[in-house]
Amino acid sequence: MQTNNIKIVDKERKRITTADMTFIAIGAVMIAICSWISIPVIVPFTLQTFAVFLLIMLFGGMKATISVFIYVLVGAVGLPVFAGFGAGIGVLFGKTGGYIIGFLFMGPIFSLITKLFGKKLLVQIIALLTGLLVCYAFGTAWFMYIYMRDTGDVGLMTVLSWCVFPYIVPDVAKMAVAVLISKKFGGRIRSRA
Repeated sequence: MQTNNIKIVDKERKRITTADMTFIAIGAVMIAICSWISIPVIVPFTLQTFAVFLLIMLFGGMKATISVFIYVLVGAVGLPVFAGFGAGIGVLFGKTGGYIIGFLFMGPIFSLITKLFGKKLLVQIIALLTGLLVCYAFGTAWFMYIYMRDTGDVGLMTVLSWCVFPYIVPDVAKMAVAVLISKKFGGRIRSRA
Protein backbone atom coordinates (compact mmCIF):
# COMPACT_ATOMS: atom_id res chain seq x y z
CA MET A 1 0.00 0.00 0.00
CA GLN A 2 2.82 2.40 0.78
CA THR A 3 4.45 1.95 -2.62
CA ASN A 4 1.24 3.11 -4.32
CA ASN A 5 1.24 6.29 -2.22
CA ILE A 6 4.87 6.95 -3.09
CA LYS A 7 4.14 6.54 -6.79
CA ILE A 8 1.21 8.96 -6.57
CA VAL A 9 3.34 11.55 -4.78
CA ASP A 10 6.12 11.16 -7.39
CA LYS A 11 3.66 11.67 -10.26
CA GLU A 12 2.24 14.82 -8.65
CA ARG A 13 5.66 16.30 -7.84
CA LYS A 14 6.74 18.83 -10.44
CA ARG A 15 10.37 18.51 -11.35
CA ILE A 16 12.60 21.01 -13.05
CA THR A 17 14.34 19.31 -15.94
CA THR A 18 17.66 20.17 -17.54
CA ALA A 19 15.74 21.81 -20.38
CA ASP A 20 13.81 23.91 -17.83
CA MET A 21 17.07 25.03 -16.22
CA THR A 22 18.44 25.98 -19.62
CA PHE A 23 15.36 28.01 -20.50
CA ILE A 24 15.37 29.66 -17.05
CA ALA A 25 19.01 30.72 -17.54
CA ILE A 26 18.25 31.98 -21.05
CA GLY A 27 15.34 33.92 -19.56
CA ALA A 28 17.60 35.65 -17.02
CA VAL A 29 20.01 36.60 -19.82
CA MET A 30 17.12 37.87 -21.92
CA ILE A 31 15.96 40.18 -19.11
CA ALA A 32 19.52 41.52 -18.77
CA ILE A 33 19.82 42.19 -22.50
CA CYS A 34 16.41 43.88 -22.53
CA SER A 35 17.42 46.06 -19.57
CA TRP A 36 20.43 47.37 -21.51
CA ILE A 37 18.11 48.70 -24.21
CA SER A 38 17.04 51.80 -22.32
CA ILE A 39 16.25 55.49 -22.45
CA PRO A 40 17.56 57.08 -19.24
CA VAL A 41 14.95 59.10 -17.31
CA ILE A 42 13.87 59.01 -13.63
CA VAL A 43 12.76 55.40 -14.11
CA PRO A 44 14.52 54.29 -17.31
CA PHE A 45 12.43 53.16 -20.28
CA THR A 46 13.65 49.61 -20.91
CA LEU A 47 12.47 46.38 -22.44
CA GLN A 48 12.67 44.55 -19.09
CA THR A 49 8.90 44.39 -18.74
CA PHE A 50 8.65 42.98 -22.26
CA ALA A 51 11.11 40.22 -21.31
CA VAL A 52 9.21 39.43 -18.10
CA PHE A 53 5.86 39.32 -19.93
CA LEU A 54 7.29 37.07 -22.62
CA LEU A 55 8.91 34.69 -20.14
CA ILE A 56 5.67 34.41 -18.17
CA MET A 57 3.72 33.62 -21.31
CA LEU A 58 6.29 31.12 -22.61
CA PHE A 59 7.44 29.37 -19.42
CA GLY A 60 4.59 29.99 -16.99
CA GLY A 61 4.64 32.16 -13.91
CA MET A 62 6.83 30.12 -11.61
CA LYS A 63 9.67 29.34 -14.04
CA ALA A 64 9.63 32.96 -15.21
CA THR A 65 9.90 34.03 -11.56
CA ILE A 66 13.00 31.87 -11.16
CA SER A 67 14.51 33.64 -14.20
CA VAL A 68 13.68 37.02 -12.65
CA PHE A 69 15.16 35.93 -9.30
CA ILE A 70 18.40 34.85 -11.00
CA TYR A 71 18.51 38.16 -12.88
CA VAL A 72 18.04 40.14 -9.64
CA LEU A 73 20.59 38.00 -7.78
CA VAL A 74 23.21 38.34 -10.52
CA GLY A 75 22.70 42.11 -10.57
CA ALA A 76 22.87 42.32 -6.78
CA VAL A 77 26.25 40.59 -6.68
CA GLY A 78 27.72 43.07 -9.13
CA LEU A 79 27.26 41.99 -12.73
CA PRO A 80 26.05 44.96 -14.81
CA VAL A 81 22.63 43.58 -15.79
CA PHE A 82 20.40 46.47 -14.71
CA ALA A 83 19.36 49.45 -16.85
CA GLY A 84 22.29 51.59 -17.94
CA PHE A 85 24.63 48.68 -17.14
CA GLY A 86 23.97 49.29 -13.45
CA ALA A 87 24.91 46.70 -10.87
CA GLY A 88 25.08 46.04 -7.18
CA ILE A 89 22.86 46.01 -4.16
CA GLY A 90 22.83 49.82 -4.25
CA VAL A 91 20.69 49.76 -7.40
CA LEU A 92 18.13 47.53 -5.69
CA PHE A 93 18.07 49.77 -2.61
CA GLY A 94 17.94 52.91 -4.75
CA LYS A 95 14.81 54.80 -5.79
CA THR A 96 13.97 52.55 -8.74
CA GLY A 97 14.94 49.24 -7.13
CA GLY A 98 11.36 48.56 -6.10
CA TYR A 99 10.31 48.22 -9.72
CA ILE A 100 13.01 45.59 -10.30
CA ILE A 101 11.97 43.68 -7.18
CA GLY A 102 8.34 44.13 -8.25
CA PHE A 103 9.03 41.88 -11.24
CA LEU A 104 9.24 39.00 -8.76
CA PHE A 105 5.51 39.36 -8.00
CA MET A 106 4.34 39.20 -11.60
CA GLY A 107 4.86 35.47 -12.20
CA PRO A 108 3.19 34.20 -9.01
CA ILE A 109 0.22 36.52 -9.61
CA PHE A 110 -0.09 35.20 -13.17
CA SER A 111 0.07 31.60 -11.92
CA LEU A 112 -2.51 32.21 -9.20
CA ILE A 113 -5.01 33.95 -11.48
CA THR A 114 -4.68 31.41 -14.31
CA LYS A 115 -4.95 28.55 -11.82
CA LEU A 116 -8.16 30.00 -10.38
CA PHE A 117 -9.81 31.20 -13.59
CA GLY A 118 -8.30 29.11 -16.38
CA LYS A 119 -5.82 29.77 -19.16
CA LYS A 120 -8.00 31.51 -21.72
CA LEU A 121 -6.26 34.41 -23.43
CA LEU A 122 -8.43 37.04 -21.70
CA VAL A 123 -7.61 35.56 -18.28
CA GLN A 124 -3.90 35.55 -19.14
CA ILE A 125 -4.03 39.21 -20.20
CA ILE A 126 -5.88 40.16 -17.00
CA ALA A 127 -3.27 38.20 -15.01
CA LEU A 128 -0.42 40.05 -16.75
CA LEU A 129 -2.11 43.42 -16.15
CA THR A 130 -2.70 42.58 -12.49
CA GLY A 131 0.95 41.61 -12.07
CA LEU A 132 2.03 44.84 -13.74
CA LEU A 133 -0.21 46.88 -11.42
CA VAL A 134 1.29 45.15 -8.38
CA CYS A 135 4.79 45.84 -9.74
CA TYR A 136 3.84 49.50 -10.22
CA ALA A 137 2.36 49.72 -6.71
CA PHE A 138 5.37 48.11 -5.04
CA GLY A 139 7.86 50.15 -7.07
CA THR A 140 6.00 53.41 -6.44
CA ALA A 141 5.77 52.82 -2.69
CA TRP A 142 9.50 51.99 -2.65
CA PHE A 143 10.35 55.07 -4.73
CA MET A 144 8.32 57.33 -2.43
CA TYR A 145 9.94 55.90 0.68
CA ILE A 146 13.50 56.35 -0.63
CA TYR A 147 12.76 59.75 -2.17
CA MET A 148 11.18 61.11 1.01
CA ARG A 149 13.98 59.68 3.14
CA ASP A 150 16.69 61.24 0.97
CA THR A 151 15.08 64.38 -0.45
CA GLY A 152 11.86 65.34 1.32
CA ASP A 153 8.12 65.13 0.96
CA VAL A 154 6.59 64.31 -2.38
CA GLY A 155 2.97 63.68 -3.34
CA LEU A 156 1.63 60.42 -4.71
CA MET A 157 0.36 62.05 -7.91
CA THR A 158 3.79 63.59 -8.51
CA VAL A 159 5.51 60.23 -8.15
CA LEU A 160 2.89 58.55 -10.36
CA SER A 161 3.48 61.24 -13.01
CA TRP A 162 7.22 60.51 -12.87
CA CYS A 163 7.23 56.75 -12.47
CA VAL A 164 3.97 55.21 -13.71
CA PHE A 165 1.84 57.31 -16.06
CA PRO A 166 4.50 57.67 -18.79
CA TYR A 167 5.06 53.90 -18.77
CA ILE A 168 1.49 52.60 -18.98
CA VAL A 169 1.05 52.79 -22.76
CA PRO A 170 4.55 51.47 -23.57
CA ASP A 171 4.14 48.62 -21.06
CA VAL A 172 0.75 47.65 -22.48
CA ALA A 173 2.29 47.71 -25.98
CA LYS A 174 5.16 45.48 -24.76
CA MET A 175 2.61 43.15 -23.21
CA ALA A 176 0.68 42.93 -26.49
CA VAL A 177 3.84 42.09 -28.44
CA ALA A 178 4.85 39.48 -25.85
CA VAL A 179 1.41 37.85 -26.03
CA LEU A 180 1.51 37.79 -29.85
CA ILE A 181 5.02 36.28 -29.90
CA SER A 182 4.08 33.68 -27.30
CA LYS A 183 1.00 32.67 -29.26
CA LYS A 184 3.04 32.41 -32.47
CA PHE A 185 6.09 30.56 -31.11
CA GLY A 186 5.09 29.38 -27.63
CA GLY A 187 4.05 25.89 -28.67
CA ARG A 188 7.46 25.19 -30.16
CA ILE A 189 9.32 26.45 -27.11
CA ARG A 190 7.03 24.72 -24.59
CA SER A 191 7.39 21.39 -26.43
CA ARG A 192 11.16 21.59 -25.94
CA ALA A 193 11.03 22.76 -22.33
